[in-house]
Amino acid sequence: MGVEVGAQAARSRALAVLRIRSRALAVALLPAAVAVVLLVGGSTGHVSGGSWHLTSWIVAAVAALVLLAAAGIALVVARARPAISPTVAIAEESAPDLYRMVRDLADRLDVPAPSAIALTPDCDSWLEDRTHPAHGPPSDVRGLTGGLPQVLGRARAGRNLRRVPATPVLVIGSPFLWWMRVGELRAVLAPVVAGTGPSAHPDIAAARRFVRGLDAAVAVTSAPARGPLARMVLGGVGWVTRLLLRSCRGHAAEMERGVAAAAAERAQAVDYGLRIVAQEQVGLAYAGWDRLLTRVALPAWRMGRWPSRLDAGVVAALTELSRRDRLAEGFTSRLGERPACDLLEEPGAVDEAASLLAARLFHGGPAEPGPDWAPVGWQEYPDEVVDRKWRADAARLHRVLDALGVRHSTDPATSDSGGPTLARVMDHLTTPTSAASPSAQAPDGSGAYKNMGEESEGDEEGAGLGNERTVSLAAGLTAEVAREEAAAPVVSAAAAGTEPQGPDRALWDDGMLPLFPLQPPRTGRELLSDHVTAMVCCAAMDTAGATPGLDWLDGPMLLVDGERAADLSPRVLTLVEHGDPVPLRDWLRHLGVRPEKPVRLV
Repeated sequence: MGVEVGAQAARSRALAVLRIRSRALAVALLPAAVAVVLLVGGSTGHVSGGSWHLTSWIVAAVAALVLLAAAGIALVVARARPAISPTVAIAEESAPDLYRMVRDLADRLDVPAPSAIALTPDCDSWLEDRTHPAHGPPSDVRGLTGGLPQVLGRARAGRNLRRVPATPVLVIGSPFLWWMRVGELRAVLAPVVAGTGPSAHPDIAAARRFVRGLDAAVAVTSAPARGPLARMVLGGVGWVTRLLLRSCRGHAAEMERGVAAAAAERAQAVDYGLRIVAQEQVGLAYAGWDRLLTRVALPAWRMGRWPSRLDAGVVAALTELSRRDRLAEGFTSRLGERPACDLLEEPGAVDEAASLLAARLFHGGPAEPGPDWAPVGWQEYPDEVVDRKWRADAARLHRVLDALGVRHSTDPATSDSGGPTLARVMDHLTTPTSAASPSAQAPDGSGAYKNMGEESEGDEEGAGLGNERTVSLAAGLTAEVAREEAAAPVVSAAAAGTEPQGPDRALWDDGMLPLFPLQPPRTGRELLSDHVTAMVCCAAMDTAGATPGLDWLDGPMLLVDGERAADLSPRVLTLVEHGDPVPLRDWLRHLGVRPEKPVRLV
């Protein structure tokens, strides 16, 4: 009963959308109808007189302009390419067990099977229509159903074939395949696959095509135009399409709610109890995926390296979370069951493709590996990413100190002979404000230097810093990082003369990347804390035998005698925010780190 109610609500809303389309067509044809009436009346003598004759031709001219404009708008709506989510296409040959599971699930739900399967580097799953001609040449429906086109007539079988509308593509979040078990994945996909039933209804499909066409046309008209005539024409088309889209918005939203309600009700009969447990795994997978991207993958991306096994890292991160969180103690027992990634023939290759796509979407990296954009395995991560990141940050910190004119230590008891030392950084940050040099400077965006004292007062970034020199150093680091990011070359697939690997084409503009940036720009306080921490870690590695390491939930970490060095961040913040070096000096003394010794930089 619930399925019928939801489907009926969706169909009624779809009809409302189609009525809006019909009204728009009627408005476009109305001047032509009036012109026909006037011209026919004049030719038959029912409408006579000089004024009526002139009026008829004026109305005919207006009707011709309206029809021309309507034809142009219809052409833009019909030819505009609807947006498609960037995904990694999965052919049936590379995942026959996964296709078989989805096909069996569709049979149990009594709905058409999805036409194909694709993966997205996110914790979500949905159905996506890719039947628009702009997305590729039309093809027979084979996909999961494996069916041939139906024959229209016995006498003309083999020549006249009725093309069956293709069902939507099933898009699955790649972290689900690695973290979930096979039964859990089937339970999570049940309400998604059930949505193919309402999608096959002609009215719902037509309404969706109309709304997607309007949305794509709005995007086309919003693109920057070159000439004034093109801007004027596209402006008129954009006004009409936006008006129609606003009229359809409420009905389209209610239609999708009805489709979702019908799909959820239909899926109640499939693995209901297991689906409750699987939903808990969805939330856990999302938490682990977010931590892995922001704490582990993002530092690597900024260093020009992209982890090639992100989905495998999700399993490690969530397993570590299960050990730390008492609420997740029972989840580790699931790891003995068959993981859903076993449904793939080559899970490593799929993981690598999804990892590269994640780097593009969340960071804006190139589409292909290269000298400055190389994959990195988890075993090489500490040396290739953590060590290089710390030394690069330490080198940048000392370059800014040199630009500020900060002197090296003149104490003959120290071994600072002009080399980069931690003592130089700590002494600069702990210098009282009254003793700060009045010529403390920081580089601006053009590479010149200017006094930062008055400009930093009242600045939000300087509110949590210790003194004027600390504020100047933070401002210098911010300018240096911004200059390096601006100077970084942007490499795209088109510029490199290559196409993305796999069946999916590049369906988005490289200039729009990243589509989903992970973090906002870092403040000066955050940058300074990160750089001082990096300098401390370099000193610990070079003078106390510490080594770089990887924490699956927290990212780069410092290992001393194989154990994680704890309580470093609050001590660095005390130095940066309050100019108090005592807690950090005690920590260094306890570990045997010598801050006066020069460190190796990149």
